[in-house]
Amino acid sequence: MRIVFMGTPDFAVPCLRQVLEDGYEVAGVFTQPDKPKGRSFTLTPPPVKILAQERGLPVYQPATLRDGEALAVLQRLAPDLIVVVAYGKILPKEILDLPPLGCVNVHGSLLPKYRGAAPIQWSVINGDPVAGVTTMFMGEGMDTGDMILKKETPIGPEETGGELFDRLAPLGAECLSQTLRLFAQGKPVPRQKQEESQATYAGPLSRETGRLDLNRPARELHNLVRGVTPWPGASLMTGGKLLKVLKARLADGTGAPGELLREDAFVVACGQGALELVTVQPEGKRPMGGADYLRGRRIKIGTNFITD
Repeated sequence: MRIVFMGTPDFAVPCLRQVLEDGYEVAGVFTQPDKPKGRSFTLTPPPVKILAQERGLPVYQPATLRDGEALAVLQRLAPDLIVVVAYGKILPKEILDLPPLGCVNVHGSLLPKYRGAAPIQWSVINGDPVAGVTTMFMGEGMDTGDMILKKETPIGPEETGGELFDRLAPLGAECLSQTLRLFAQGKPVPRQKQEESQATYAGPLSRETGRLDLNRPARELHNLVRGVTPWPGASLMTGGKLLKVLKARLADGTGAPGELLREDAFVVACGQGALELVTVQPEGKRPMGGADYLRGRRIKIGTNFITD
């Protein structure tokens, strides 16, 4: 079976590696263009490109899939199947219709829940007990295609979005491997339509997503901190400056929302319950323990981080 692989970030790397280990012919790899990173804006290749080059695979990095050039390349490569994993571009109909076996996507959620750009992070933010991956046939809609296989895993009570991301990547590779075996058998691949009434959307994250509103329940804020770690990160404004919250946990105590309840630990009252800010990072400073932050600024019990 001749495959073209399309993917870009770390999440897609185990899937490409698995396709190669399973012995399929990879005719080419499509990935996003190199992007500048860091303070020096050094042009950096995507993780999928690095692996592809290590394995001697042809790499294509079109800026668009809609000018006909990408289609011409794919027609020349003549894949039986296109595998897409976090590629970052929408495939136009003429590409979706090109391979005889279709286009298969590995998505980081238990569809139809969390269609869209950030399914893994939103599953943590919303306090879900389980997450997973789904392989599906691709259509013109946003993650609306017929499902093939699913694999699920519990979400730990303190697990972050980044940690779950790292666990789901190899699970996605395992699910893809099983899916490709179905195609390789030469029989019709089972497909299950998504229940539209159960569909939810997982939109892109931004720094605003991680702003902590201490009027909200502590459990919601705890899940938010977990979900946006390590990116885009959680934060709150105090004294006119941004304070990043790198780690938090639920705590005991009651008070007015935003009120500091202890001096030996950075515990603040929320709209319901209390939250301890375990590790924080002031603007222009290194990360530090919450208690160290309080001592360094001589912040007293009763200080309100909403009104003061």
